[in-house]
Amino acid sequence: MYAIIDIETTGLSPGSERITEIAIIIHDGKKEVEKFSTLINPERKISYRITQITGINNKMVDTAPKFYEVAKKIVELTENKIIVGHNVRFDYGFLRSEFKSLGYEYKRQTLDTIKLSRKLISGQPSYGLGKLCKALNIENPDRHRAMGDATATKILFELLLSLDDHPEQINLNGVQSDLSKSLVKDLPAEAGVYYFYDNRNELIYVGKSVNIHDRVLSHLNNNLHKKAIEMKSAIADVKYEVTGSELVALLLESSEIKKHQPLYNRAQRRTFFNYGLYSFYDETGYMNMKVMRIVSELSPIYTYSSLQEGKEHMERLCEEYELCQKLCGLYDNSGPCFYYQIHKCDGACIEEEDMEVYNSKVNTALNNFHFEKQNFFVIDKGRSEEELGVIKVENGKYAGFGFCLKEDERIDKFHDCIKIFKDNKEVRQIIKSFVRRCRCKVVEY
Repeated sequence: MYAIIDIETTGLSPGSERITEIAIIIHDGKKEVEKFSTLINPERKISYRITQITGINNKMVDTAPKFYEVAKKIVELTENKIIVGHNVRFDYGFLRSEFKSLGYEYKRQTLDTIKLSRKLISGQPSYGLGKLCKALNIENPDRHRAMGDATATKILFELLLSLDDHPEQINLNGVQSDLSKSLVKDLPAEAGVYYFYDNRNELIYVGKSVNIHDRVLSHLNNNLHKKAIEMKSAIADVKYEVTGSELVALLLESSEIKKHQPLYNRAQRRTFFNYGLYSFYDETGYMNMKVMRIVSELSPIYTYSSLQEGKEHMERLCEEYELCQKLCGLYDNSGPCFYYQIHKCDGACIEEEDMEVYNSKVNTALNNFHFEKQNFFVIDKGRSEEELGVIKVENGKYAGFGFCLKEDERIDKFHDCIKIFKDNKEVRQIIKSFVRRCRCKVVEY
């Protein structure tokens, strides 16, 4: 007996994401005998990107059962059955993770229809569910919904059963649905940069993560869009460099992408900084500033990873340079801003402050606020317990990073350990964003 399973999730990593929908079709090897599906409340927000892919939004799962409420049903349905799935490791991994959070070890035999298809239907240009079903004329009007994909997998499985009615007895060793396990089993669960190479040993992608092992696995389980599947099928080798520090990983990744321009980094649009600071003059001639989503046709003065980060930056500018909250997009009510009422704004919001004087203050703020300090080190984690990661900013510009022993935590040692890297707008934004977000140690010199 088989339990054909498909799940939808909030993301790609079983360790940090949750199930939003599950479908199970019980099959006796001849025909479908029972089926079950339900939305599941993941007890967290579903991102807009995932909703675009699956069609499952927060409102839909709000009244759905939580996983623990359907766990008993899943156990009973799949007991003494072989779990069948297309890239089954993904679905099975999430199920095991959900059950583990309940203190229950969920173990079943599994059968991957990708591996089985490679063995029994060789020569296909792609073995992703969508393209394989299209090549075999298997219709799936509900792609990326659990029952839609489970039903398509069931039809594919029945085709495979017609070629061999005991697929669980087929030796699938060496038949890969993903990158060979030997390439990922030794990857560290630490922060750093990873590199994907194709079978010609050409670098095709550079990425960073706080957990290299899990991030690489998420790439290998990613069937959410065409480019991800295309890149996954091209990976032949993985290399990495541990940094310990997330900030160093971000900076090294940026440098490596600019240096090598790998194929799949060129093909993707970076989305780390989604918000920007823009300036404009109102009808009275006062310079206004506003933090908003980045507009591709316009060049922002600063960029931020979140709207909140941008607003916090604007609040600091207002505080330090006595700017008007209203003209900085922080005060929406009519009349003078709150700062004017407590004598921190000189009245630009009601045209009391001289326009040229106010605009000069805004320009001074924008010119001088690259960093709060001009010469400093950011001290972060190293590659081991005995080490520190050190990032250097000199004269308001990024100078590079390095590592030194904790026992040598002195300014002169910090200078000596730095490896020089190129300064640019992106790395300055990375440092500013990280320091604000993580409140890490900053040492002036």
